[in-house]
Amino acid sequence: MASVFRPGALALISGGASGVGFAFASHCRRQGMHVALLDINRETLASASSALQAIDNKLLTLTYEIDVSDMDAWAAIRADVETKFQTIDFLMLNAGMAIRTTSPWKDAAYFHKTLATNYFGMIHGLVTFLPLVTRSPSPAAIVMTGSKQGITNPPGNPAYNASKSAVKTTAEQLAHDVRTSGSSIYAPHVSAHLLVPGWTFTGLSGNLGPVADEEALKTKPRGAWLPSQVAEYGVAKIERGEFYIICPDTDVDEALDNARMSWAAGDITEGRSALSRWDDKVKDEAAGWIQKEAERRRGQ
Repeated sequence: MASVFRPGALALISGGASGVGFAFASHCRRQGMHVALLDINRETLASASSALQAIDNKLLTLTYEIDVSDMDAWAAIRADVETKFQTIDFLMLNAGMAIRTTSPWKDAAYFHKTLATNYFGMIHGLVTFLPLVTRSPSPAAIVMTGSKQGITNPPGNPAYNASKSAVKTTAEQLAHDVRTSGSSIYAPHVSAHLLVPGWTFTGLSGNLGPVADEEALKTKPRGAWLPSQVAEYGVAKIERGEFYIICPDTDVDEALDNARMSWAAGDITEGRSALSRWDDKVKDEAAGWIQKEAERRRGQ
């Protein structure tokens, strides 16, 4: 089967002007793809466009300034994209934000704002551009960016965790429906994927704009991955047709991630307290079990 990442194809990426989104955009450009970047920051969009043109200026780079929570803005972008392309071959819904409040349980606006961007921003993009993806006669892929916080659900930022948990659920439903005969969006040539970065040096952690790896390395925390590492790991998983793309980082390997997720699922199946990993009565037991489970997995 032909690769999604192929010359002449179109990639459309929200949150594409920096971080993981731009790293995927750069990979797409190096494979000979046209790229449409969507982002809220006009300056980083301009910088990202210049960087992609420097890779190959014979290919088209489209840029759109957008607040992804605005459904009407998505419709306007689709109208423009369709004047140039009939299909989208790689759709990445990646835009996100992390805000905090001192009193989350007294602040409804904190929940509304977080979900408007992190969840409904993705829904808007999906509803707007899914028809262009399924219309493609060639292999196509949709990637939705989640978070480990949407799986293990650590305390501290409930709105962010809820938004990323919703992304996970939606991506799973999407993957099922595009592969299932009789579904209203059945498209066996389209794959859906949930990208879950580990600790990554992005705009959420101080790495702003389309920064070259050699520059990012000067200030990157030791344990964090570069966005380009996430893209490399993610592309390999997409090419193999894997839905769950749970990225490690320098501090946390795949075995430890899997052990933590297994413990979290066990809160339900074993009847433990909610978020027992952080429960003072259970956290020592949790830490010991997770360590042993990770070691067991490494030895397999």
